Amino acid sequence: MVDRAELVRRLRAKAAAGEPIIGGGAGTGLSAKCEEDGGIDLIVLYNSGRYRMAGRGSLAGLLAYGNANDIVVEMAREVLPVVRRTPVLAGVNGTDPFMLRDRFLRELRDLGFAGIQNFPTVGLIDGTFRANLEETGMSYALEVELVAAAHEADLLTTPYVFSADDARAMTGAGADVIVCHMGLTTGGSIGAETAKSLDDCVALIDEWSAAAAEVREDVLVLCHGGPISMPEDAEYVLARTERCHGFYGASSMERLPAERALTEQTRAFTNLKIRDR
Repeated sequence: MVDRAELVRRLRAKAAAGEPIIGGGAGTGLSAKCEEDGGIDLIVLYNSGRYRMAGRGSLAGLLAYGNANDIVVEMAREVLPVVRRTPVLAGVNGTDPFMLRDRFLRELRDLGFAGIQNFPTVGLIDGTFRANLEETGMSYALEVELVAAAHEADLLTTPYVFSADDARAMTGAGADVIVCHMGLTTGGSIGAETAKSLDDCVALIDEWSAAAAEVREDVLVLCHGGPISMPEDAEYVLARTERCHGFYGASSMERLPAERALTEQTRAFTNLKIRDR
């Protein structure tokens, strides 16, 4: 497994060369193999990938359908053996009160994970419920602490951020990459219908990346989610943001392509002509 310093060097070299850094979620071993064959830079496993590729919405990963950290370990057995050279990161539920954090981070490293991401995340929750979570000790600050601990353990860290304050906090915790989360990905059979515009995303990414740079100039920035669902969407955002080094896709990297390809292939078969007999 390549160490964190070398991974960061490679990612920064791509950014310096003006080449986009591309990361993607994988809910199956086949997804991971295809992403690697496509030249992806980072693969991330987290529980929503399993739900998403089972035909459920990604937000299932935030609900009480299974232990998120245990699911990631289960997924590792499927994915890690088939990935040959691409760094694989684990989505970790930092607010889990039953997680033995340092021991779990060691377990992830021993399994072959190169780093972590904060998912499931309370950053996707708002309103009174979010306020209650923060008040009762299940806060985004615990996810910041997770990233700091992973950084100390020499794991690559690529956390989701949802505001300028989040970007500052995660960068201060040592994040190598921050991923500006624009909301649940739109499109397809189980995608969101409510989303920001691409221009809204450009403005927010610029705001959050500037906040991160106040803390540490060398932090890398990726965009993710909301209306940024297809390559042309990502290209639009990357061409207009002041400081965004690439894109991280989850639904857009595996669910949407799978939906389209499977539907079109099945339709091609169902439209076959049979010779009159």
